Amino acid sequence: MAAAFAFGGHEFHIIGKKALFWPSRQALIVADLHLEKGSWFAARGQMLPPYDSRATLDRLEALLAETSAGEVWCLGDNVHDADGWDRLEPELADRLAALTQSRDWHWIIGNHDGALDEAPAAAMSGTIHDEALVEGLILRHEALVGEMRPELSGHYHPKVRLSARGKAVTRPCFVRSEAKLIFPAFGAYAGGLDVRDAAIVGCVGRGAEAVLESAGRVVVVGV
Repeated sequence: MAAAFAFGGHEFHIIGKKALFWPSRQALIVADLHLEKGSWFAARGQMLPPYDSRATLDRLEALLAETSAGEVWCLGDNVHDADGWDRLEPELADRLAALTQSRDWHWIIGNHDGALDEAPAAAMSGTIHDEALVEGLILRHEALVGEMRPELSGHYHPKVRLSARGKAVTRPCFVRSEAKLIFPAFGAYAGGLDVRDAAIVGCVGRGAEAVLESAGRVVVVGV
């Protein structure tokens, strides 16, 4: 985990391209799992391979094993819709329950989650928050415009367009300003919004940076 950078007076490591490890707390932080997005689209006639929840949990389990994190924060939009918990395959629900019950797990409520405290107990456990304050950092789903305290959030699914060997490529990234750190979406089908989109720029302001990992190093690109 060599891809380390600072924010809000704390050191974080980019891990798995889309997550952060907070070494001083042994904590893993992710945003926008969007579990069961595939089944949501399937119910509306758009047939996507129904493996997004499995792929997302596979990657989450791998990062937890790699980091031995004992604390986890999920920054909202944990399911794609309020009924997503009920559509999880029993095996996946059991796997998720095992993860949440064996760690200090925290769910932030996002705009897709509905009443998260009503989610089936078989699918999840842990502590539920609208937002949280942890060692001087605010953790919430959607960045609050005008908030000047250091803040971690998701919601916008940022990605950045780069040039590599003469070709344009798009990669998930974090967006960092003095007071805001916006996470890329962790979910397999979550998609992304360009870091230069007006919605993101209007939130973080001018002079922000796209931050991503490449070959074990942090890459910073001006927005």
